[in-house]
Amino acid sequence: MKRFAFKVFVFSFFGSVALQLSSCKEEQKSSEVKQVEVTFKKEGELQLKKAITDSLITSLDIEIADDEYSTQTGLMYRSSMANNQGMLFIFPDTNDRSFYMKNTQIPLDIIFVSEDKTIVSIQKNAEPMNETSLPSEAPAKYVLEVNAGLSGEWGLNKGDIIEFTAIN
Repeated sequence: MKRFAFKVFVFSFFGSVALQLSSCKEEQKSSEVKQVEVTFKKEGELQLKKAITDSLITSLDIEIADDEYSTQTGLMYRSSMANNQGMLFIFPDTNDRSFYMKNTQIPLDIIFVSEDKTIVSIQKNAEPMNETSLPSEAPAKYVLEVNAGLSGEWGLNKGDIIEFTAIN
């Protein structure tokens, strides 16, 4: 009887181990990389104005980049942006700035703006995916990115001004 009980115990033990091992098989994982589309999120409104006349050039919906992650990422990994949209970078200090187009698929105009919200320089038609440095011509606290060619269409010049409000 002891022998029979021992056989039942051994059979039960190894049977349960085998069952556990078979149920713990790794599920086959997909090797597909999921593409996530980064979409525009309106976080504020911005107006571009002529310096001399204070007349409105255009209004834009803006996304605001004001932390380390968003200022490093910017408009990377996006396939498009509407002409009435832009991204406003807000830095904690005024300094010489330099941008590049790494992982940025959209050609852009990069508008550098001083602390008093005056445009100090414009880098027009920045080439997508190009890692060449695109510096400001003077210290800037803000940088506005819009679709390439728009600053020319609007007749935007150094000395013109921006005004913006954030929405929560």
